Amino acid sequence: MSTTAVAPLTTEDAELLVATARRAAEEAGVSVSVTVLDAGGHLLAFRRDDRAVLISGETSTRKAYTALQLNAATADLVDAVQPGGLFHTLPTALDRPLLFIAGGLPVHRDGRLIGAIGVGGGAPDQDHGFATAAVQALA
Repeated sequence: MSTTAVAPLTTEDAELLVATARRAAEEAGVSVSVTVLDAGGHLLAFRRDDRAVLISGETSTRKAYTALQLNAATADLVDAVQPGGLFHTLPTALDRPLLFIAGGLPVHRDGRLIGAIGVGGGAPDQDHGFATAAVQALA
């Protein structure tokens, strides 16, 4: 049985993700914080904008962590955490609190999860768009 190695998310990749999300936000006139985690949940890159809402740094980190842990866009998980939803009790089952607001995306390479990005500071649809632009730039 052979396995194919998948290149991990590098610091250069993480810096590209942050720069692209930041540029997209600036073009929209929005100040955001951006967090990039590797596949193990380790912080690879972080940018906090002092003009953004103070909690945006924590928000971006929790969005990235949620996207990584569930291997899903946080925007796709909102209904699942509502009462009666698939993940209604999930946040109490993990070591770290999750955040189910758009702006967190998993990052894949060759079909495998290699990390995640979280963007916080704008409206949920804006944050999702900024994260999406960053992931597309990495592809």
